[in-house]
Amino acid sequence: MTRPLLSRIAETLYWIGRYVERADDTARLLDVSVHRMLDEPDTCSSLHAVLGLSSAATVSAPAVIRRVAYDLNEPASIASSVRLARDSARGVREVLSSEVWECLNVTWHHLSGLESLTPHGYLAFVRERAALFFGLVDATMSRDDCWRFIVLGRSLERVDMTTRLMAVHLAGDRRLLLQASGADESFTRTHGARDGEVLEFLLLDRLFPRSIVYSLLTAEKCLRALAPDTARVGVADSAQAAIGRVRTGLEYTDLNELNDRLPELLGTLQEACAAAGEAIAQRFFQRREAMAWVGA
Repeated sequence: MTRPLLSRIAETLYWIGRYVERADDTARLLDVSVHRMLDEPDTCSSLHAVLGLSSAATVSAPAVIRRVAYDLNEPASIASSVRLARDSARGVREVLSSEVWECLNVTWHHLSGLESLTPHGYLAFVRERAALFFGLVDATMSRDDCWRFIVLGRSLERVDMTTRLMAVHLAGDRRLLLQASGADESFTRTHGARDGEVLEFLLLDRLFPRSIVYSLLTAEKCLRALAPDTARVGVADSAQAAIGRVRTGLEYTDLNELNDRLPELLGTLQEACAAAGEAIAQRFFQRREAMAWVGA
């Protein structure tokens, strides 16, 4: 039987999962947007809006890449997310495996020396290290509350960032959505070359681990294990309720209406993630000064 987890540690683990996933997803989003920013200047402004960044006086492709990828003074940048994940992990090393800690520590120290690479090389490094981090979390940590809080943070951040990615590239080439989500090969094996099912795959596929439904189901499983619900009627946990409602509504959406309802669905998903995040903080992270996701 494992010891109860201190709320400070639980909160830190949750945000580590979110920070690493945000760095990964931002790298994916920026990587598939680079060429569009050069050909379509409006993409720069759209990317700012989707990531929740304040508007700059001059928005150019090099400036956006610098700000989103490298700028440590930008709280939502990739570099800042990696640094925050590493600094957070340093404070809870006793509950992480040594390999997980070393992965974050080495990633941060290598990242600061990679600005000389092309943007694609830098972003590819971030994606590979994020995959290694979560792989080590799954391979070297017990399936206890420590693991669950990391996975919970990753799952909610993945839903939020996938909806942002879809909002940016909805009107463009949908194959870019697949590439940015690491879903291109899985989609092709499942559906072949038919692009008509791209939205269904990213939103509703229950077997692809980066789909929105899969991530919502994973978050629900983590919450049920963290706080078993003994209520005979309804759902007592407001975080589970927020996720369950949006997941059920999504799964039962008429596929013939999916394209028309997509903007509404994406907005609802982001609202549900925000509500779930607040409910999780209130239930599990009791402290005088609440931590806040710096990119919110």
